Amino acid sequence: MAKKKKGGKKPKPLTLKAVQKCVDLTLDGRRRLDLSYKGLTTVPACVQRVMDIGELNLSRNLLKKLPPFIEHFDNTTVLDLHSNYLDEIPQTIKSLTGLTVLNLCNNRLTSLPIEIGKLSNLHILNLGLNLLKALPNSIGHLKELRYLGLSYNHFVVVPTCIGKLKKLEKVNLEGNPIKYPEVPGVKKWSKSDRFHVVKESLLCRNCLETFQIEREKLNCTDGYDI
Repeated sequence: MAKKKKGGKKPKPLTLKAVQKCVDLTLDGRRRLDLSYKGLTTVPACVQRVMDIGELNLSRNLLKKLPPFIEHFDNTTVLDLHSNYLDEIPQTIKSLTGLTVLNLCNNRLTSLPIEIGKLSNLHILNLGLNLLKALPNSIGHLKELRYLGLSYNHFVVVPTCIGKLKKLEKVNLEGNPIKYPEVPGVKKWSKSDRFHVVKESLLCRNCLETFQIEREKLNCTDGYDI
């Protein structure tokens, strides 16, 4: 996991007015709250006053925990938490059933709550650059999942729950010490399956740089197979 800069001036607490200024509209007309790069160690309580948003970006901060009121963001479809210090995800995540995109890349997660399997509308789940060794079986309940990012964790075997994800199109296991055994229900792994194109805004800079380097290595390796 990438190191984060320390030091510097302590940021001022965000006021409701400051938070409201961080709300804009996406191209498709949804309200988006962008609180990235704010040096946040906690999510300001005043954020509860602007919960009616489609996208919530809390990436690139210093968050270690998510507040209990996160469960009230049930109308949010995109939650970006990459590049923080999160070491756990609360069970209340199950309330965010409107999520289609959840980005938890580049944190300190060692496990996930089984309640994550309640996110029935999730299409994209990025867990890259964490400390995960296994996934809860409930991941197999994410019937709408198309993309699963597991790169640069500590998996030694491919999680069998992946085989239950019938709509899964891409899974990224790059950077794990895996021998890639066959998984029931999942097509045989191939060279092309290890790299894929996703929306760049869903990946942190560290992921992008690492993927570009590894892609170049792979393209220069003739006959490579996994």
